[in-house]
Amino acid sequence: MAESAERSGQRRLRPAPLVFEPAEATADPEHFFDLESIEDPRELLARATELTLAFRAATDRATEFQAIAAAQLADPRRFDRLTPAAVAERAQWTEDYAVKMIEFGRDLIRTNGRPAEDQA
Repeated sequence: MAESAERSGQRRLRPAPLVFEPAEATADPEHFFDLESIEDPRELLARATELTLAFRAATDRATEFQAIAAAQLADPRRFDRLTPAAVAERAQWTEDYAVKMIEFGRDLIRTNGRPAEDQA
């Protein structure tokens, strides 16, 4: 899996670029990154796979930024720190999940953005 390759100590590979679509194209529910116009199934599979991997990588990266922000907001050194419950409310998480994300974010901050298991 791509995730295991990322976590094996390699620095993240940049995913395929996600080309932003013009507003008029996104208004059409059948339009999705121009995939509907690709007739060759090999090309369609290749481009759809690129997009899938790019969205997964983007999701993973965004989750890491969420965790870092949660940890910063809950930092006990801040005079305006938030409780895990307040972080959960802002992010629309459960409080248990917020606690886990805060800890994950602290690990990322402590290890300069690399999950602790990559530090070996």
